[in-house]
Amino acid sequence: MRDNQLYPGELLAQCIRAWFESLPADNWTGSWTTVGPSGTCQGCGAALESIRLSEEEYGLLKDRVMRDVIMGRDVFTKTTPQELDRFRKFVESVPAFDVVLDGLNVANMFGKGKQSETLLAVVTELEKQGLNILVLGRSHMRRHSHSWDRDHMTRIQQVAHCFFTDDISEDDPFLLYAALHSGNHCTFVSRDLMRDHKACLADGTTRRLFFKWQRGHQLGVHSYAPGRRVRFQRIQSYDTILQTDGASWHIPYDPQGQDRCSYEVPTTWLCVRRAGRPTRPTEAL
Repeated sequence: MRDNQLYPGELLAQCIRAWFESLPADNWTGSWTTVGPSGTCQGCGAALESIRLSEEEYGLLKDRVMRDVIMGRDVFTKTTPQELDRFRKFVESVPAFDVVLDGLNVANMFGKGKQSETLLAVVTELEKQGLNILVLGRSHMRRHSHSWDRDHMTRIQQVAHCFFTDDISEDDPFLLYAALHSGNHCTFVSRDLMRDHKACLADGTTRRLFFKWQRGHQLGVHSYAPGRRVRFQRIQSYDTILQTDGASWHIPYDPQGQDRCSYEVPTTWLCVRRAGRPTRPTEAL
């Protein structure tokens, strides 16, 4: 579960809790809990792992992604050498980005109104935060149509850097390159889980770092309707993944009947700890 970012459903979580509590010698106790904004378990007071990569981890991940994904053997099935070189020169000619948008993915998030209107609303909300924005798109997005209003696209290009690939190219290698090149502060907006890119990485350590980086940098759009404000999901300071310190286990799970988008993470946890472990006062949610 930890290595592959798998989250059990509530029924499986109940089985896990029952198994721990059935062990005769260790005297485990389980409870259903949540985690406070600072990353403290509301059940036992333990501090969960930080979501932030160290500089060493980030450097390792960046090098491996550049080698195995961006320059991997199949990269030119997704773009051309000329296009990739043009993109590199573009990225190096502008200041580091604060946020990178998969434009087509963002535009199709809600299926309401024009695609260009949705993209403009997301870009506008980010621009209000004073962020340096990159929008990755496809060539057809610049052609006026029912879905892609020319005025919307002009306004987007006035407040954000934009790079439009050929329609047959894939966006993900460009998004990864721009985000990782910009530094550990840079986030990205997309619903894509990028499992294919994780599979390109050669070893388990790098794959785990990739998923951790993704969880700590992928900004989700919580809600949007035409004419209303875009609301983003907050990136947590702690890592939402199964973890243990030996005396306790913390397992995020999906409640029964509650839908969760593929790019979101659970907010409910199973806390299992050995009896006798001191419980610290917990902060208010």
